[in-house]
Amino acid sequence: MDVGKETGRDADKMAYGIMGNGVADPASRTGGLWERLYAGECVALESAGPEDTHACGRMLGEGCRPGQVYCLTGDLGTGKTVFTQGFARGLGIREPVNSPTFTIQQVYEGGRMPFYHFDVYRIGDIQEMEEIGYEDCFYGDGVCLVEWGDLIREILPEPYLQVTLEKDLEKGYDYRKITIKQQPGQGAACRRGAGDV
Repeated sequence: MDVGKETGRDADKMAYGIMGNGVADPASRTGGLWERLYAGECVALESAGPEDTHACGRMLGEGCRPGQVYCLTGDLGTGKTVFTQGFARGLGIREPVNSPTFTIQQVYEGGRMPFYHFDVYRIGDIQEMEEIGYEDCFYGDGVCLVEWGDLIREILPEPYLQVTLEKDLEKGYDYRKITIKQQPGQGAACRRGAGDV
């Protein structure tokens, strides 16, 4: 996994402890990543294959905090489920993690905090999210990861972390660019109403 901005990758590799095999050194996994994200920077990671994508998810899972919401987007087949499995592993969850495509939500409580995993690809409208009690998850003591979260952007809390997975076949079949950026969110403003902003 190559951690870097759009420019200055070599300097960032050294600053973030990237080992020769392309995998982040566990001792420096979250070194400056969180500071960069909270400062509003866009962080780009490069994955050479599923193992790197899993490692990226695990790194974020290890560093996440209660109350955070991650919006995970990417075309079909970009590795969202592999990323999520790594994220769960970073939380200490050992049970199998699969995408809740038909159930919309899956809760895992075997880690250091509850993990609320949503897949909203098949959701018809926002009302379905209210029916499953999304607010208890988004504003609870756990962490949420929402696959296809761009489909429910209007209810995402302020702020949330946007994680986008992209293929680039010119760089190889298994190559993925994983972009992470803190977003301001629209959800709280929508719930308050226009007159309260």
